[in-house]
Amino acid sequence: MITLTDQPFDPGDLLTAFTRGRTETGAVATFTGLARAEKGSTAILELEAYPGFTEAQIGALADQARERFALDDLMILHRVGRIAPGEPIVFVATAAAHRRAAFEACDFLMDYLKSKAPFWKKEHGPGGARWIEPTDADHADRARWDEETPS
Repeated sequence: MITLTDQPFDPGDLLTAFTRGRTETGAVATFTGLARAEKGSTAILELEAYPGFTEAQIGALADQARERFALDDLMILHRVGRIAPGEPIVFVATAAAHRRAAFEACDFLMDYLKSKAPFWKKEHGPGGARWIEPTDADHADRARWDEETPS
C-alpha cells in the first residue's frame, strides 16, 4: 500500500495494523523518519508532490522491492504539505519470511525514497525558505543497490 497524506500519523498505529493477522510472515521491519529542526534553522519542512505521478513512481519502486526481496507485503506512507520538527514524515514497513529480507527491503526503499522519489522539499526557518536536494551521501546510499545482488 502506497499512501501520500497531508495529515499527521501515528507510526505505532500503522505498525499494529500492518502486523495484524500475519501468521505466515516471519519478520516485519519498519522505518519512521522524523522532521528535524536542523539546529534551529528549520521551523517547518514543506514537501510537495504531483498527485498520481508520485504514487506511481513509488509504486514502481515497491514492485522492485517485492520482487528483489521476496516480500509478503509492504507499506509506504509519506507526508506532504507542512511538517513541524519532530513529526513523522515517512513510515515504511516490510514483511517477509525472514528478517534479512525485511531489513534489506526497508533499507532499499528508504534509500530510493530519500534520493529518487519525486518530492520537492523546502525548509522554512528564521533565515527564510530554501529548497533541499538529496546529498551526495543520499545518492551513494542508493547507488550501492545497483552494485549489490539481491538476497
